[in-house]
Amino acid sequence: MKAGRRNLITDVAGLRVGHADDAALRSGTTVLTADSPFEASVHVMGGAPGTRDTELLAPDKLVREIDAIFLSGGSAFGLAAGDGVMAGLRAEGRGFAVGDVRVPIVPGAIIFDLMNGGRKDWDQNPYPGLGRAALESAAADFPIGTAGAGTGAMTGKLKGGIGSASAVLDCGVTVGALVVVNALGSATVAEGRHFWAAPWELNGEFGGLGPAPHHDPGQEPLPAKQLGEATTIAIVATDASLTKSGLQRLATAAHDGMSRALVPSHTPYDGDLVFAVSTGATALPDPAVTPFQLGHAAAATLARAIARAVYAASPREGDLQRCWSDLEK
Repeated sequence: MKAGRRNLITDVAGLRVGHADDAALRSGTTVLTADSPFEASVHVMGGAPGTRDTELLAPDKLVREIDAIFLSGGSAFGLAAGDGVMAGLRAEGRGFAVGDVRVPIVPGAIIFDLMNGGRKDWDQNPYPGLGRAALESAAADFPIGTAGAGTGAMTGKLKGGIGSASAVLDCGVTVGALVVVNALGSATVAEGRHFWAAPWELNGEFGGLGPAPHHDPGQEPLPAKQLGEATTIAIVATDASLTKSGLQRLATAAHDGMSRALVPSHTPYDGDLVFAVSTGATALPDPAVTPFQLGHAAAATLARAIARAVYAASPREGDLQRCWSDLEK
């Protein structure tokens, strides 16, 4: 397994990602879309999720393909980002055909970033506009760290952000991950700079420090945020052809990467979830073995993307937390 050329989820050919954010609001939205509709499913393990249209991603539901997924700040207000994404897709003639009407299918999820110091006294909900702007900026290359839905993200100890990573399997299949890290838990060990995800790091992509030399595995964590202020939301993607049930299993396996990279994760106060998508461009090289390999790759790639989000976070005036780059070397 090796990192893809960009080391972004868009190494899965055909996928594009766009960000839109507001510095004063200290929040934003990120959209993943593709050149054509794609299959998707989702798995939720956190106890406090905020979602839109995720029920239709179950394997037994009618809609087979979707047009985009949005990840947004703003808590429940951020779910309105989907309205803006739908408006943009409708203008492009995209959507599920019902007679002569097209309805864009846009599931999404949100993080809670309402207590991060940004201005939240708006008269009109800003998230529909952020959603449409994110869709319109979607491209193969995009920044990670303090951008899009990760603009105002925080963790238990350090500033969070948006991260991405990719992996190319020996069989040629590509796996990518995109994640907004706004966790109750921590991405780093104790008070140091070492990442929990270090065993899965490729090419020094988040500092190359390796695993922490020592730590107390019996230390009991205490929440560093108010209850309800957290959530890590992610998308894993592949070009391998998978059904909705196969994608639901891929999303489930990817949660292992979240628990490897964030301690603790999947708490009653996080809304942790993973979407899984497939462009269907590549037939499974080995239907018996490849799904096993995909699950491992998705977990490892998501763990790397989480560490990269925190590693790439950049300081902004008024931050309530330090960035990883501010820690003493």
